[in-house]
Amino acid sequence: MRSGGVDFSLQRRLQPAFSGHRLKPMLQTKARATFLMIALAGASWAQASLPLEPYHDNGQSITGAFEGWFQNADGTFSLLVGYYNRNQKQTVEVPIGPSNRIEPGGPDQGQPTLFLPGRQWGVFTVTVPKDFGEKKLTWTLVVNGKTNVIPISLHPLYEVSPFKDASDNTPPFIGFSENGPFVQGPRGQSESLMATAGSPLTLAVWVADDAKSQVAVGRFAGPPVTVAWSKFRGPGTVTFASERPAVQQASFKPPPPAIFSGSATTTAQFSEPGEYILRIVANDASGDGGRGFQCCWTNAQVKVTVK
Repeated sequence: MRSGGVDFSLQRRLQPAFSGHRLKPMLQTKARATFLMIALAGASWAQASLPLEPYHDNGQSITGAFEGWFQNADGTFSLLVGYYNRNQKQTVEVPIGPSNRIEPGGPDQGQPTLFLPGRQWGVFTVTVPKDFGEKKLTWTLVVNGKTNVIPISLHPLYEVSPFKDASDNTPPFIGFSENGPFVQGPRGQSESLMATAGSPLTLAVWVADDAKSQVAVGRFAGPPVTVAWSKFRGPGTVTFASERPAVQQASFKPPPPAIFSGSATTTAQFSEPGEYILRIVANDASGDGGRGFQCCWTNAQVKVTVK
């Protein structure tokens, strides 16, 4: 779409590289202004020199996306990372190693080996020590013969607030039992299960939310929380009965400040034995990626040993 001679489709093209850096409220206005200046300058240059590349179903690269960092209660720091898979219809497997490495200290620092199509927000965190200072990590992904490397650091401009936004909205809670424990935010929690190849494994979660984002965005149809399952790692194929099972209201005491409580159940079937990690993400009504802000969603993982 063009407006006043500017091709704003370029801004959408540039967004995956920039949109991971959603800053604290006091920095967001400055960041947006800077981004718009870059986008407008880029649009002018692109119109003069190169046509915009069309979307592709497959054969394209994957780029990591550094979302930002936040301090943990123990003084360590969490580096929050997602990715952009430019293949609109191709799910890509990239084993840990030369083509999927985080360094120094890697190559394995908890990143996924399965990459879903499109932009995936805040998929995992890397914890670094209190004295990490000005050090940097890099995440290298080599996909379809194309190499992309991103830096990850504690740069002051990339500090984010994933546990509360400017309207006091907080992330949903996830628990693996109606009695908890319940955890919220991108670091999440995990549980371990056993399964048999070819047999369905029941996956049940309990969720809770303050429902503030539902009011903010004017959404009142359905529960204020949605959940989505996906394979994160593992040697074989994982088939879910429903990747996005419906959240049904459930009667249990949610942790404050939540006022809604619900549960969702699905099954997963594994094609072959091995060690798997499944990811579940709970979004409130602000949706995937929090509408461009670093709040509010919650990650959790289920580690499954398949016999």
